[in-house]
Amino acid sequence: MDYLILKGLRFYAHYGVFNQERMVGNTFTVDLKLGGDFTLACQTDTIDNALNYGDVYKTVAEVMAIPSNLLEHVAERICQQLKATYPMIINLEVTVTKTNPPLVGEMESASVVLTR
Repeated sequence: MDYLILKGLRFYAHYGVFNQERMVGNTFTVDLKLGGDFTLACQTDTIDNALNYGDVYKTVAEVMAIPSNLLEHVAERICQQLKATYPMIINLEVTVTKTNPPLVGEMESASVVLTR
């Protein structure tokens, strides 16, 4: 199994269970571990046979633009869209992180990790 790992894709989005979170928005990061057979890309050295980082970013950005309540839901939508758009992806791990979640205590971030 070969992997493409993209870390720290940054987005400003309107997610959260509280109305204020969805109105004001917050900063989110997405990390991806995309597994597949990349032999053809390795052999041909052409982007047409590889996962294009820019295209993957655009796909995730489209999903991140849709408001949602839960990080779990956002991560699942990303998984589904990436698998539907890029058939060469056999398995993937998606991490969605919310920075500075609005809680009573102090917390740097909250993340959800889905493996499909």
